[in-house]
Amino acid sequence: MNPYYELLNKPCGGTFTDIVDSIGHTPLVELSTVSPNENVKVFAKLESANPTGSVKDRVARSMMEAAEASGAISPGQTILEPTSGNTGIALAMICRRKRYPLKVVMPDNVTAERTELLRMYGAEIVYSEGAKGSNGAVEMALEMAAADSSYYMPYQYGNEANPLAHYNGTAVEILEELDSVAAFVAGLGTGGTLMGNGRRLKEHDPETKIIAAEPMQGELVQGLRSLDDGFIPPIIDLSVLDRKIMVSNRDAIIWTKRLLDDEGIFAGVSSGAVAAIVHRIAGEMDSGNIVFLIPDGGWKYLSSGVYTKSLEELGDINATNWW
Repeated sequence: MNPYYELLNKPCGGTFTDIVDSIGHTPLVELSTVSPNENVKVFAKLESANPTGSVKDRVARSMMEAAEASGAISPGQTILEPTSGNTGIALAMICRRKRYPLKVVMPDNVTAERTELLRMYGAEIVYSEGAKGSNGAVEMALEMAAADSSYYMPYQYGNEANPLAHYNGTAVEILEELDSVAAFVAGLGTGGTLMGNGRRLKEHDPETKIIAAEPMQGELVQGLRSLDDGFIPPIIDLSVLDRKIMVSNRDAIIWTKRLLDDEGIFAGVSSGAVAAIVHRIAGEMDSGNIVFLIPDGGWKYLSSGVYTKSLEELGDINATNWW
């Protein structure tokens, strides 16, 4: 055997009896151009390698398995969930495999790709007001669940199975590959990625810094949320975070394009937001490993023009009708 291949791990490898079982064990790739300091190594966890192309496969599986194990759902019961896309798509795949009807509430200004993927997997879509972002979808879904007790809502924002997917999965995989992690950076969305990875990594090394990339208030960075907008997901424990750093939509797009141009990483826009913060943190450190999560690939955002248009051509990048 070629000795080069002997050195490689085999992420996403193995034989599985079901597509759901193949979730996780995603690649961890060093990105040499993101760090301005040669003594600070930056590693990206490529969650686009999951079956539906995002980190939310982990969360959807964890929530559905927990609900089944506790008897919270019955065969054929309709699942209801607010989403900006990825969680809904992951749930749609898993619900199709497990034969649960799925209804998702989603902002009406998301890219067409997400709508098509949800319909492909058989989900029913209810649209919320796009200008309200994911907060509007949460509000509408909670009202629907309160009005009809036949729904089961996993509710990723308040379900401990969300961070547990990372505590028992993502963080374990990172520690299998790296002896030390000086900092872990992720976008502030439901909070599950930060809470689950943060707790596990700090158990391994209390000195590990857990850093959240948070959009500036009033700016819509797809998949991320500003806590200043008034909704703090119940699963978030701010004491786990060492820092919250604001990022603009403009920087998110610039770094999404840089990841593609410099590293060949075709990532979603929230990944660019996190990469911008990673670059900043790497410049502040003397040495060590930084790990950040790339939640999904760019396939769901192609129609936005982010990857091929200049910033001038994109026009008002804080508008609500392109993301």
